[in-house]
Amino acid sequence: MKKLLAFALLAVFALSTQAFAKKTYVNGIDPNYPPFAYVDEKTGKPAGFDVDSMNWIAKTMGFAVEHKPMAWDGIIPALLAKQIDMVASGMSITDKRRQQVDFSDPYWHVSRVFLVKKDSAITPEDILSKPVKLGVQRGTSEAEAIKSEQKEKGYTFELRAYDSAPLAVEDLLNGRIDAALMDSLPAKNAIATGRDVKICGTHGVPDDFGVAVRKEDAELKKLINEGYKKLMADPYWEELQKKYGQ
Repeated sequence: MKKLLAFALLAVFALSTQAFAKKTYVNGIDPNYPPFAYVDEKTGKPAGFDVDSMNWIAKTMGFAVEHKPMAWDGIIPALLAKQIDMVASGMSITDKRRQQVDFSDPYWHVSRVFLVKKDSAITPEDILSKPVKLGVQRGTSEAEAIKSEQKEKGYTFELRAYDSAPLAVEDLLNGRIDAALMDSLPAKNAIATGRDVKICGTHGVPDDFGVAVRKEDAELKKLINEGYKKLMADPYWEELQKKYGQ
């Protein structure tokens, strides 16, 4: 009888634990997109503005989140294949992406800029009118936009694709390319971390960042939107901006 009672109590405890266990969502991130998302060299763990933001939202909204680094140009296919549940990693909201996924409300506004070496005299006009070598991160909204613009307007620059913005910066410093097109925050991060580069001008239409989810995940989208509203009303939002130099 005692054994039966013990087993019954264990079963009830197990069911109660499962009932109150937090649901875990997997967030796909670009592992090399500072300050929004990256893998910290010292700890080997995901870090960044978006990582910290989603950690806060998860804690506040009652779910758990795991951040999974992956190649940016394969991140939407991974989302659609249910290898991840969201992309909170500086993803621009575009019409093309909306055909495949849904987005949260915008949480950040960012401009596109041309980055050149600090001692360079190259101007945005030079980039768009001369056969310079221009670097861009593959799979990004700026990459798609500049490709379409080049085809439409006949720009003579040579476009070179990179797996990340920092890799483009490295080739810029090594003289393999003459300029790089990227979002303003990674460009400012490169400058803030001592890279010998400068912003020579802006280009194109500014982007809004949102969290990508599958179209059928309306409840998750609602949860994320409510979480960001609470985060933006909390002092921690300003702390994050100061922490990551935004």
